[in-house]
Amino acid sequence: MKKVLASLFLILLALPSGWAKEFSVMTYNLRRYTLDDRDGDGRKNDPKPDSECRAIAQLIGKVRPDVLAIQEIGNPTQLNAFAAWLKTEGLNYPHVELLRNDIDLNLAVLSRFPIIGSTHHTNEWYSIGKARLKVARGFLETEIEVEPDYRFRLLVAHLKSKVYSRLGQTEMRRNEARLLNKVVRSILKKDPDCRLLVVGDMNDNPNSAAFREMTGKTRKNLFDLRPAEPSGDAWTYFQKSTDMHMRIDYFLANAKMLGDVVQAKTTVVRDPLTYAASDHRPVVAVFQTVEKRPGSPVPAR
Repeated sequence: MKKVLASLFLILLALPSGWAKEFSVMTYNLRRYTLDDRDGDGRKNDPKPDSECRAIAQLIGKVRPDVLAIQEIGNPTQLNAFAAWLKTEGLNYPHVELLRNDIDLNLAVLSRFPIIGSTHHTNEWYSIGKARLKVARGFLETEIEVEPDYRFRLLVAHLKSKVYSRLGQTEMRRNEARLLNKVVRSILKKDPDCRLLVVGDMNDNPNSAAFREMTGKTRKNLFDLRPAEPSGDAWTYFQKSTDMHMRIDYFLANAKMLGDVVQAKTTVVRDPLTYAASDHRPVVAVFQTVEKRPGSPVPAR
């Protein structure tokens, strides 16, 4: 035993000074992981099918993210059912934060690391003409402590879908994106040195007005990590009705968090199970807890 301990000590001494602990964050729209009218009887009392729940758990189990940000989770009963499926894959997240919204397509964060603070942004309003509207799903802000000297803020969003609205779904989403950026600016004003990561299903492409509102039209305060497969494919959503692939799920980081990205391991999950699980693909980003050594690559901004 003494020889083994001595060998381990020598290995630790040999590690370069820039060696870092890595951790991973996944964002995933689970597609209506809630009670819904799935049998057409007019009653929303049908849970997500076991085949889809199992596929989701297996996909997440293959990646084993340290922090999981999910969209379209139902009430606490469905969240507990989701956690039970994850446990069948050997995944246990002791720290959980759920934001419930008016349409019960909720946001949640599950973490191996302590969640040391949270804010539910559920009172953000905007106007279109004479109509006054609230951000339907809200924004979930958490602060996560990876190590005693390394924390980051995780802001999860799910912006207005492209489902028709007489008020204009594009304009509604643009306003929600503007309010998301307002929350970002507020966070950075209060704590300019914080690490901030904004993730979720933004329901629009990188060339959209909504995306420009999120990242900042004049002073850019968030940068797109653009996770992609090794092949280069970066799409995150498949619309079956039009047979189209789109990139609408994002990792956006402020300048300080950007410096911690391990770009080579930041990716979109490619697996046949994605089609059985959801209309979205899981997106994963990896970070390290110490600054990169001089000369290390930094992802494009």
